[in-house]
Amino acid sequence: MEKMPFRDSDMLTDVHAVIAAANLATTVSNWRRTVPVLTGSMVTLRELRLSDAPSLLSMLSTEEVARFISPPPTTIEGFERFIAWTHRERAAGNYVCFAVVPHGMDTAIGIFQVRQLEPDFATAEWGFAIGSAFWGTGMFADGAKMVVDFAFDVIGTHRLEARAAVANGRGNGALRKIGAVQEGVLRKSFLRDGEYLDQTLWTILDEDWRRSKAVWVGQVH
Repeated sequence: MEKMPFRDSDMLTDVHAVIAAANLATTVSNWRRTVPVLTGSMVTLRELRLSDAPSLLSMLSTEEVARFISPPPTTIEGFERFIAWTHRERAAGNYVCFAVVPHGMDTAIGIFQVRQLEPDFATAEWGFAIGSAFWGTGMFADGAKMVVDFAFDVIGTHRLEARAAVANGRGNGALRKIGAVQEGVLRKSFLRDGEYLDQTLWTILDEDWRRSKAVWVGQVH
């Protein structure tokens, strides 16, 4: 999800009020009321908190992280508005954002996002951004498996899409490693710094994911 659906210019400034309203919203599904806490072997995934804003600014605004995503907020206040927006969109049932918190830490070092492309998330798009200090540690794979499980088992997604700039070798490699299938190239589909970039379209289908999990379980046993 290199094109961020968040637009800071459209966001209300009273972030505390936005979050309070989102958390009080009466909804049908539990995940719309609050993002569940998912615990893996290396990271915990939870809802973003305003206290995550400084660490997200530090982790996601570096050149190596930001070069292939929509420009992230440039201030702590900007990230606070983003966090409030994630709560509002979750309460509306449009989108879920997980903070990535390594075991032994309290604040986020990255995010996973899932948004609906069709009603009820039948087709959804996911994306991620993690601080470069944590690349190559296995934390992406640990968190990604939980997010994909959540999309298929909790939200009820059938088809999960991801887009990564063709030039983003690390991002494409991570998606391939998690089991995504490359379906094609979206030509000149991502505008970054005044240049249109080609993107690779990756997909995971629910039945393919469950077959892969069955193989993993068999190998473990």
